[in-house]
Amino acid sequence: SVLSRYENQITILSDYLEEFPETDEPVWILGRQHHLNTDKSKLLLDISARLWFTYRRKFSPIGGTGPSSDAGWGCMLRCGQMMLAQALICRHLGRDWQWEKHKKQPEEYHRILRCFLDRKDCCYSIHQMAQMGVGEGKSIGEWFGPNTVAQVLKKLALFDEWNSLAVYVSMDNTVVIEDIKKMCWSPAQSSGVAHSSAHLHRSALGQNKNTAGLCPGWKPLLLIIPLRLGINHINPVYIDAFKECFKMPQSLGALGGKPNNAYYFIGFLGNELIYLDPHTTQSFVDSEENGTVDDESFHCQQAPHRMKIMNLDPSVALGFFCKEECDFDNWCSLVQKEILKQQSLRMFELVQKHPPHWPPFIPPTKPEVTTTGA
Repeated sequence: SVLSRYENQITILSDYLEEFPETDEPVWILGRQHHLNTDKSKLLLDISARLWFTYRRKFSPIGGTGPSSDAGWGCMLRCGQMMLAQALICRHLGRDWQWEKHKKQPEEYHRILRCFLDRKDCCYSIHQMAQMGVGEGKSIGEWFGPNTVAQVLKKLALFDEWNSLAVYVSMDNTVVIEDIKKMCWSPAQSSGVAHSSAHLHRSALGQNKNTAGLCPGWKPLLLIIPLRLGINHINPVYIDAFKECFKMPQSLGALGGKPNNAYYFIGFLGNELIYLDPHTTQSFVDSEENGTVDDESFHCQQAPHRMKIMNLDPSVALGFFCKEECDFDNWCSLVQKEILKQQSLRMFELVQKHPPHWPPFIPPTKPEVTTTGA
């Protein structure tokens, strides 16, 4: 019966893909190109491999006395989790990793999933995100915007030694190359932290591939660019540049949607965006005693949703992942070529040097304080 259900789900998705307009236009999913007329199955696998986070219920109350479900308010937090999870998949498993139901997955995969379980001791749980949001002026249970969720992820990443990400959230629609390089080449804070990070990395990979933990090296970069692409509606002048971002090999998609209704956008076909929708309420799932996670509910095996780009709320956040410095240099070249070639309104700016009128850039470091909750 399980196999029958799975086959039915594949059939549902295949039928849905046949409803796409008859076109030779490619479908772009997070930097990968698919053609509907030749590789629908690859498109299906690519979409279902993304980690899908939705509303959950029956988890331990946030803060001990808060909500035990995020239904109705946690959709942008879930979208932020999906974007970050995609970065971690690329970091540990590679962009071309694929998921298959009931197939044994590497330990890193389960470890990534454990980062997001709805428990207060998981580094990117709904508990941690909601409580860290208090410092951004958001009450627990209040809806987040794309910029707020980006700021929360940036802070939580400081406590995550295993993944060791450098999270850069752009200000004033401006990405500063100098600041990113300073942050990503920042040496470890202390030999203790460096040794701990290297040990965790080795144990996760089962072999010693990590030299960055023991000597200064490029920290993998999660780059988030919050944008306002219009006043009440998206300005059509930005559409081509926005779509171009999904073609970049570094793409992590975009956070956005409609007012108080967040989606995780992973690609496009023509002038329609393809997205994962967190607005499904599922029961809390915990890890097994051996550390594995029953992962079926973390992969969307239904038809991908689509919406017209012009229906998008103008408040969005683009995401990109650069594992190595050469990936970031390549991203900068693509931006110069594809995004900044327009001499009219630019979606964002990419500058070499830190603007002199800005406060000095200081790479964020883990606070040396004992925290309660988050």
